[in-house]
Amino acid sequence: MEIALTVPQRVSKLTAMVVHLKPETESRLQELAATTGRAPDELIEDAMTGYLAELTQLRNTLDSRYDEIKSGRVKPVDGEEAFVQLPQKSQDRRRS
Repeated sequence: MEIALTVPQRVSKLTAMVVHLKPETESRLQELAATTGRAPDELIEDAMTGYLAELTQLRNTLDSRYDEIKSGRVKPVDGEEAFVQLPQKSQDRRRS
């Protein structure tokens, strides 16, 4: 008799997906697969997992920044003004 100690929240289901790559990208993928000994589909899965995690983090950052501006906690900086101040900020960092 088997007893499950935890109940899965949802069941993962693998589905096939076709990914179309430019020939040069596919060549680089095949080269990396041969070099690392990993299957191309594993490399693509890892790359997509990392990309989606990074995209989610960026989206969360942008949402929180927007909320800070909307609430008035942070004052937006004019783009032109920021570019004018940038060289001075760079010089200040080099001095410190």
